[in-house]
Amino acid sequence: MSAPNPANSGAAMPAAPTALLQRLEWRARHAVNTTVSGEYRSAFRGRGMEFDQVVKYEWGDDPRDIDWNVTARLGEPYRKRFVEERDLTITFIFEDSPALQFGSEGRTRRETLLKTAALLMMISAINRDRVALVYSSPGQSWFQRAQPGRKGIMRIAAMLLGQPAPSLDGPVNCSLPWPFVKKSASRGSVLLWFGPFAPRDMPELWRELQQRHQAVGVRADDPWDQDLPRNARLSAYDPLAGRLTLLNTASSAERAAHAAWRERRDDYFLEMFPRSDDRMIVSNVDDPLQSLVAWFHRHRQRT
Repeated sequence: MSAPNPANSGAAMPAAPTALLQRLEWRARHAVNTTVSGEYRSAFRGRGMEFDQVVKYEWGDDPRDIDWNVTARLGEPYRKRFVEERDLTITFIFEDSPALQFGSEGRTRRETLLKTAALLMMISAINRDRVALVYSSPGQSWFQRAQPGRKGIMRIAAMLLGQPAPSLDGPVNCSLPWPFVKKSASRGSVLLWFGPFAPRDMPELWRELQQRHQAVGVRADDPWDQDLPRNARLSAYDPLAGRLTLLNTASSAERAAHAAWRERRDDYFLEMFPRSDDRMIVSNVDDPLQSLVAWFHRHRQRT
């Protein structure tokens, strides 16, 4: 596993389809102009805030902002007021596991997550935020430092979309460089982790990273992840096992095993991201942009 190294920002834009990037950018701009501008700012605040002044605490304010020194001195509660920084940094972490290369219809999980990540990058560019990228697949990891502005973020999106899918004949495990993420991500930035989120041990630094950053998990779901087709005998390619698997969905044991797997997967996602606002699930059969808009709306309503 190679250590992550900064990508050469002066290199030519990879051969990701230019038309696809332009189409995604147009759709993202339309969404920002019509529906998600305020929702985006509400959802991705992170800790991208700078101190403004101390004000009296009022009912409904976040108690975590109370300035206890001033409160003790004046005898009534005061809190710190912050103003949002204009250049919030959003670090995209893309775990390109072979497990993403499954799709029963429409797109694969990988295609869904790639489009979702690219759309979010475009929205970030429109909102004048900075975007960084940590990419990991079996056998390699690399890092592109945070870039501001449309040109830099478009280049990062092109780098991600232009990555070839990992071979299904090679290693299957990704080793995300969490110590590097801790070192490189500025405090208060937002971490967007795109991956399969199959049950496994929690990364050693994960809880610490969640204390330092707003961390959001983005998962792609296939219809088969929720329920197998009824009364069917079929074969499906297992990208992790590297072979065809025979399925008899009429078997009660088969369906029970699938239900148990689905429950373990959902429990793991919940354990990793206990706050519902920090979990985003995009379906392979839905429009990724509409899924993003719906997530932003839900987030704003809960806020």
